Amino acid sequence: MALFSSTIDQLHNGLDGAELRQNTIANNIANADTPNYKARKASFEHMLGDARQQFDSQKTDGRHVDFGEGHREAYTSVDRSRSYNHNGNSVDMDKEMAEMANNQIYQSALVDRMDGQFGNLKTALGGQ
Repeated sequence: MALFSSTIDQLHNGLDGAELRQNTIANNIANADTPNYKARKASFEHMLGDARQQFDSQKTDGRHVDFGEGHREAYTSVDRSRSYNHNGNSVDMDKEMAEMANNQIYQSALVDRMDGQFGNLKTALGGQ
């Protein structure tokens, strides 16, 4: 029997992913002036859906996305196809700052929801 509900586990996974994304964005910003540095992007949303439905799918074209396959852990990827600066750097500061703000809002929402879940547990245990 699990001590906490699956909701708390999913919130925990979301917070871990938000931390990875925050660290990745901070690393991109720190390397904004590094020649030939390629911006990285953190991906973790695929981990959040243990309750996601499995699809019976059949690829009809090699360019189609595989269902239920691929990364099972959080990861970072590099897009080498573009450069925003004359020195080969691909960090777009406006984009990075916007993504950081979005991630902070996402993380705050998860923390608020986690607080509510622990409040429910406290109430169920007879706390005030």
